[in-house]
Amino acid sequence: MSEPYKLEWKGIIRSIQPRTRVWRYLTDNRTHYHIGYNIFLEGECEEGLNAFSVAISARQQQKGMFRIGDIVQGTAWTKKYPQREFADYYKAGEIRVIERNIQAMDSICPWTGCIPSMEVYEERGARMLSMSLWKGKCFKCYYAAMANVEIQWDFDRNIRKYRFESFCYGPKTCKKYKPGKFRAVPYKNRDSALDQGWLDEICTGNRGWDD
Repeated sequence: MSEPYKLEWKGIIRSIQPRTRVWRYLTDNRTHYHIGYNIFLEGECEEGLNAFSVAISARQQQKGMFRIGDIVQGTAWTKKYPQREFADYYKAGEIRVIERNIQAMDSICPWTGCIPSMEVYEERGARMLSMSLWKGKCFKCYYAAMANVEIQWDFDRNIRKYRFESFCYGPKTCKKYKPGKFRAVPYKNRDSALDQGWLDEICTGNRGWDD
């Protein structure tokens, strides 16, 4: 594994989504931690990527008020643990807006307007989202998210496995929403448990059908 290094990047923002970490243990627990945002860009970086994502903090988003269509530039670091971090780059710094998008954003699905705060995502809770929808119709939506998932594979020895899963914080009435396939949660020396969606009701139980 190569050591992380700092690089420069520049691009136009195509999507901004919450950056979350999800801890899974069988199907008894699915805990979501909201740790910032992932911005998805088209542009250029020192590694030669034309499309890439950068993890930023909640404070950086609050200060910069970034939105889809903004042209921004900054620095970031390559990943130290690729299996744990979905964004291509993290520890972003020196971010500034080169050109601000002044066009009106959509206030219906996919929602692309002012990005909600971490507190809003925390309060709303998330449901599982089809991976194909995350890649397609829901990609621009600020209610969509690709989470860094830690699976507690062996509780006694604190051994964890890692993967990425897509989630949705949007209204339950959204006609585009589909949860996708059931998600297997493995554990040492036993068959995988299946998250069939009932945890979604627990995670979003504090809001109504229209919210």
